[in-house]
Amino acid sequence: MSRFGRAGYLFLGFLFCGIGILGAILPLLPSTCFFIIAAYYFGMSSKRLENALLRHPRIGPVILSWRQYKAIPKLGKIMACAGMSVSGMIMIFSPAPIPVKIGVLLGLLTCACYVVSRPNLEDVAAVTVRK
Repeated sequence: MSRFGRAGYLFLGFLFCGIGILGAILPLLPSTCFFIIAAYYFGMSSKRLENALLRHPRIGPVILSWRQYKAIPKLGKIMACAGMSVSGMIMIFSPAPIPVKIGVLLGLLTCACYVVSRPNLEDVAAVTVRK
């Protein structure tokens, strides 16, 4: 274990899990990416908590598919891009200075490109089943 220590990783696991729970409740805040990060930190600090996330019926399969294939479900891609689009529109019509707007829009565009570039979970699962 690194200098950060078990307690630090445990804290980060709970922090990201909490943000993930908020994301599941609040519109426009993602949840899946935070649960993936939480599982990573729980893996560094508590196998019991990591396994609890991995066994969760809704969260577990997504974390496992990310770990194994770096794949995102098609619906997840659509929802993520839709959320980023809405956030971008809000930013465009906000009173923020132009450089801030440009920076945020470039960040959202970069994130959207990354999300879209990942394989579809459904395609990866279909190939895996055929083998």
